[in-house]
Amino acid sequence: MSMLSAAVRRDSEIQSHPLLVYVLAPLLALGLQSFVALHFHGFAILDLPLLVTIYFAISHRHPVAGTVTGALIGIAQDALTRHPLGIFGICKSIIGYLAASLGVRIDTENPATRAALTFCFVFLHSGIYWLLVRRLLAQPFLWIWLHELLRAVVNAVVAVVLFALLDKTRRKEY
Repeated sequence: MSMLSAAVRRDSEIQSHPLLVYVLAPLLALGLQSFVALHFHGFAILDLPLLVTIYFAISHRHPVAGTVTGALIGIAQDALTRHPLGIFGICKSIIGYLAASLGVRIDTENPATRAALTFCFVFLHSGIYWLLVRRLLAQPFLWIWLHELLRAVVNAVVAVVLFALLDKTRRKEY
């Protein structure tokens, strides 16, 4: 019964954005993340490409699209950093899939829900990243709980504002 209601909810609330938003939002997020973080090291606590991935995944409520969006944004982010190619692609693909899957099941229009989901997804993203770097690549990577919690809180607060701005660009189709 819940599967039926989730499918009906997803189909009844199809949301889309102009093509320009699909292109510019990730590009701006990647550009700001790579450029500003180089000059202001405190800005590295934000993960704008992850926030854009989460937004598009929860708003479109389609797991395959969320996975592909996460993979494309993640690989582009890998290409702009010194990280091994594919690490952010894997992390953001998983987050995109999970965000889209949850977007079907729960109301993601509420700012408190968006903040809570973003907090969890940012923290999970950090955990997946740690697991991949530490276990798969066998590279040393220090996990600092307080830093990761602070990072998740800051990204959740920024996400509420960013998601509200991105909501203004969408159009509903019936």
